Amino acid sequence: MGTRILRNDGPFISWLQGAKSVPYKVSVCTGSLLLGAAGFLRDCWATTHPSSYGLLEPYCGQVIETRIVQDGKIITGGGVSTSIDLGLYMMSLLAGEDAMQAVKKQIDYPYVMQGIIRRQ
Repeated sequence: MGTRILRNDGPFISWLQGAKSVPYKVSVCTGSLLLGAAGFLRDCWATTHPSSYGLLEPYCGQVIETRIVQDGKIITGGGVSTSIDLGLYMMSLLAGEDAMQAVKKQIDYPYVMQGIIRRQ
């Protein structure tokens, strides 16, 4: 519930806006509300925890009801359980598919990532 409070915290949002030049902005669960409050999701597709789709709507171009959404360099994930898939997805973007598969094997992750929407 902390993100719901922080999205209205001016000094925190100002601090977060300092990440403007960061190559990738990534959030999982309701962290997307913070990216939205900081203005990073304007005109973007994004996702969040399913119970917070309505809270995300004012901040982005379109709420996509799925697990992972990549809109250019903005990547948002659904609920907390999506964080492993999101981490693996980022690994594949930054280090390549082979590196991601090696980590997936090392952490004994048998699941297939699903629900990934890309908008470039």
